[in-house]
Amino acid sequence: MQKILIVDDSPTERYYLTDILVRNGFTVTTAENGEEALAKIRADRPQLILMDVVMPGANGFQITRSISRDPELSSVPIIICSSKNQETDRIWGMRQGAKDYFVKPVDGPALLARIATLDA
Repeated sequence: MQKILIVDDSPTERYYLTDILVRNGFTVTTAENGEEALAKIRADRPQLILMDVVMPGANGFQITRSISRDPELSSVPIIICSSKNQETDRIWGMRQGAKDYFVKPVDGPALLARIATLDA
């Protein structure tokens, strides 16, 4: 797994996650919102998506659901990385099709370990 798309409206969060991933050999592209993410996914299919929840326009839960229900895109795993830290948020994210749910600030080593299990 090399190509990862980060979907987050926060420039700081995109930089933080990009830095962790690039230093560990991943190729990263970013999107600032769900609509941009869907366009990038269709144009250049990533092997993993890190999805924020709270964004302008469609939220991360809605975009995750759209991706997981699209036969062309459903094979791309999604990990939600959100400031929403309630157990109900995590459960809802998983029900929308996410493979995992991390609360910000994301723990870099834990994220890398989870990516490794998806790649196995």
